[in-house]
Amino acid sequence: MDIVVKGRKTEVPERFRKHVADKLNLEKIQKLDGKVISLDVEVSKEPNPRQADRCDRVEITLRSRGPVIRAEAAASDPYAALDLAAEKLGARLRKQHDKRFSRRGARRISAAEVPDHVPGAATLNGSGQTATEAAAGQVPTKKVGSLEVQGDGPLVVREKTHVASPMTLDQALYEMELVGHDFYLFVDSETKEPSVVYRRHAYDYGVIHLRTDTMVTHAPEAGGTLGG
Repeated sequence: MDIVVKGRKTEVPERFRKHVADKLNLEKIQKLDGKVISLDVEVSKEPNPRQADRCDRVEITLRSRGPVIRAEAAASDPYAALDLAAEKLGARLRKQHDKRFSRRGARRISAAEVPDHVPGAATLNGSGQTATEAAAGQVPTKKVGSLEVQGDGPLVVREKTHVASPMTLDQALYEMELVGHDFYLFVDSETKEPSVVYRRHAYDYGVIHLRTDTMVTHAPEAGGTLGG
């Protein structure tokens, strides 16, 4: 397995690539997770001078046969950001390793990485009109991903589809912590319906369940914020 280092809107010098290889010791990582498939490191730079103390960001993504583990950090230079991200990755790897051995013999349900964003299904233009309303005014239509956008409508910058195995709420909370997100979309193993668990305050969590009902044509509460 190799470490893939790439830059997003920035060049990655060879010296930094060598530092990544030294910092992320593959032998130690494979001792904690022997089923590692890939290890990606993405470096990006924030051009805003007001964020000089956090201008360099490093994101590390480890994919294996189990849950995806991600760690990211920002600092005034990429080397410091890498050190912080590597520490987070190591902590999450050890947490997964300890949990796996504490549950030896028990069946675990794993899932692929969920999308970073839940794409919306609405098709609106810049004036808030639906596709049907805008058609009467001959508003130009363009294709953005799987959406037909009327005029200056919403821009889908990324669209992903992942296959996920049903899991319990406890497993969803665990995998949310591994990727370091504030929310996690999963399929509930009991109801077989899509659900979202999210972080509220301190160590409090919330969960939203979606229940399929063919008789309901519109459910305004389903698109609410996660802060409730």
